[in-house]
Amino acid sequence: MAFSPDEAPTAPQIVPVRTDDGARFELIVTRPSQPTARRALLWLPAMGVPARHYLPLAQALAARGVTMAIHEWRGIGSSDRRAGRRTNWGYRELLQSDLAASTAALADQLPGCSWAMGGHSLGGQLACLYAALHPPQVEGLVLVASGAPYWRAFPHPWSLRVAFHLAPLLARLRGHLPGRRLGFAGNEARGVIADWARSGRSGRYAAQGIAQDLDAALATLHTPVLAIRLCDDWLVPAASLDWLLGKLPHATVQRLELTTSALEGARADHFAWMKTPAAVANAIADWAR
Repeated sequence: MAFSPDEAPTAPQIVPVRTDDGARFELIVTRPSQPTARRALLWLPAMGVPARHYLPLAQALAARGVTMAIHEWRGIGSSDRRAGRRTNWGYRELLQSDLAASTAALADQLPGCSWAMGGHSLGGQLACLYAALHPPQVEGLVLVASGAPYWRAFPHPWSLRVAFHLAPLLARLRGHLPGRRLGFAGNEARGVIADWARSGRSGRYAAQGIAQDLDAALATLHTPVLAIRLCDDWLVPAASLDWLLGKLPHATVQRLELTTSALEGARADHFAWMKTPAAVANAIADWAR
């Protein structure tokens, strides 16, 4: 993607982050060279995807006047933790430790700036949960290729229901889910897989160690939401997005479905849009205005 000198984004800034339990990772911040509005997006990656893979999206947004900070999940990329028998975590650590640290770092980097939270796949789900737990902090939500994993929302639901029982079992036996070997996500902590699979089986969000009723908290959100679905995304069928948005009855939702023609010929699936993110960036920047 080429930019004119006036719109070229600045070089990404690497911000070291330390959580309350001592975990470390890097926040990647990409800003417009000449910011004209004080708006920003904190971006949460998909399960198993390192933050750096979203740099094309961050650069495209910076060219459109939007600052983007890319969070790094525990156990992935720049994180100093790796899942194993002696190292485990779940949604509680991701929400209450890691995202709390990223939002604090973002506030330090961008004082007085209004910001939304967005994410890809599981990142979109956890963005919703964080906003539900901290409604004053998040001024909007952006969901890209994201939906609830409830088994009834998918084609061939019974095979998926079986997978939601087998994945936590495998993670417990191995000490982590060997996602790299299985071709699904990364090497994931068994606590994350347990929380993810629980939502897949029941259709409700809950996390070990979080006492709040997460679905009840979601139902109180009045946050504006941009929901972008890719038309060939079999990992997030329309019913999966519907199930997630159904948990936000008071949100003001703008929905958009992108096709191959909008993605410069790239297949409109769960991951291909990341290499040609102009259409996604345009939609986010227009919504942010």
